[in-house]
Amino acid sequence: MSWRFARTLKWIVRHILVALLVVTMVQLGFWQLRRLDEKRDHNALVEARQVEPAEPVEDVVPASAEVGSDEVDAVLYRRVTATGRYAVDDTFVVENRSLNGASGAWVLTPLVLDDGRAVLVNRGFIGYDVEGDIVPPDPPAGQVSVTGLVLPSQHRGSFGATDPGEGKLAVLARVDLERLAAQVHYEVLPAYVQLGESDPPEPAAVGGNAAAGDAATLVPLDPPELDEGPHLGYAVQWFIFTTIAGGGYLLLLRKMAKEEARRAPAKPDVAGRLEGVGE
Repeated sequence: MSWRFARTLKWIVRHILVALLVVTMVQLGFWQLRRLDEKRDHNALVEARQVEPAEPVEDVVPASAEVGSDEVDAVLYRRVTATGRYAVDDTFVVENRSLNGASGAWVLTPLVLDDGRAVLVNRGFIGYDVEGDIVPPDPPAGQVSVTGLVLPSQHRGSFGATDPGEGKLAVLARVDLERLAAQVHYEVLPAYVQLGESDPPEPAAVGGNAAAGDAATLVPLDPPELDEGPHLGYAVQWFIFTTIAGGGYLLLLRKMAKEEARRAPAKPDVAGRLEGVGE
């Protein structure tokens, strides 16, 4: 085989490009493995916090902290209790949600605590009625005690609907605590509670069919899923692509070397011709 072609400028450029491609794909594979480790660490943290004893929300969520701050992050997914009265008139829904294949919305109502502050409670999922409307049931009247998980305020990413900045909204695109605080007259804690249990219980919480979109049924939400995501599969794919690219390029070089050797002219048999002349 002849490898002279591999030392030409054209092929040197190709070597560099393939090497860069292989290095990039290897780095992407290890990046996905690092993401997997981060996801596993996050899941372990969430599981550890969820098994801690439930404590009063005012003792867990720092009222003076800003939404999305490290102080709030440090208490997310904790189980808390809260006692107060629901501010029924400030109930709103977050539309475009689904549960068990049914489309609907989340129903959220601030629970005003004894000290005058409020914690927003996600009371559960409700389906559209026969006319395609969301009609959330009123929460229990009087003093209510709830238990649930502390979750973070949501914010708009690169895409998604934007809520108007002014006015009192009955429908929001997401659980935006800063937007809620702008339309109520009391202080709102910088994290919200996803309802697990309520005393007295929520009305119409039993006997409906959420999967069928029964608008009379308010269904509590399950805790956040703790899956590991697709990171391991993506890492395997990147390493497979690396093997294909690197191995395929080496096979190509071998094939080109063989072809160049066949095209090369045969060397003249000088010794044989000299022997013939001597005879």
